[in-house]
Amino acid sequence: MRNIVLGVVAAGISAALGWLARTYLWKRKLRRKQAFFGLPDNSESLLVVNRGASGPDLAVMRYDVFALLELAALIKDCNAHAQVLPHDAARQGFGERTEFCVGGPASNRRMAAHLSSLLPGVRVNVDADPSPDRGAFQIGTERYRVEVGKSEYALLARLTVDQSNGTRPVFLFCGQTAITNQATTRYLARNQERLTRKYGDSTFVLLLKVVNSGAYGPDVVELVADVTREAKTPLPAVTAPRNSHRAS
Repeated sequence: MRNIVLGVVAAGISAALGWLARTYLWKRKLRRKQAFFGLPDNSESLLVVNRGASGPDLAVMRYDVFALLELAALIKDCNAHAQVLPHDAARQGFGERTEFCVGGPASNRRMAAHLSSLLPGVRVNVDADPSPDRGAFQIGTERYRVEVGKSEYALLARLTVDQSNGTRPVFLFCGQTAITNQATTRYLARNQERLTRKYGDSTFVLLLKVVNSGAYGPDVVELVADVTREAKTPLPAVTAPRNSHRAS
């Protein structure tokens, strides 16, 4: 009987220690995720999205809705809350709340302002007239053109400013097409732990390439390069891009 009792006690102690260890690891993982996104328990965040080109005032394009759903799941996992605002109604500075800004500068004024003030080394062609460079990214001396459905680029950035003390970042999801906005949010969701290990709570700017979205949708995404230094270095007044990148 004594051996049975000791066995039960040992099993109980082992189970309790295992539960405590799992709880500790889960909480540590959660705290790291919350620090990366700047979302402690019950904190507020801002989802800024571009309006649709037509329809009612609050219409949002289908792929941008999918992007918002990806981000909403991340925010919920951090035990935080989100407010959705159209780009022309978001009027606040930095550091008060974590911000997730979705959409290119042609349709999102907030994104255009962020690129201008925070990433002076990035220029996006927003001309309405059809041309080979329409929608192209210029980052430093490199130019990245879009081939819709085949080869499309997007920027994923985590940025902080002095006012935020690094705790309330701005995340940018700036794609050349609507589907690349969703692809970028999905890339963040899938690679958040790896990005946390590599960058912690520091600034980064990644150039992503969405491959053959016409066949694969937003699922096939390649990391082209970490362009943090180039994106934060102001472009000269007149720049002749060295290369134009197209799908082979």
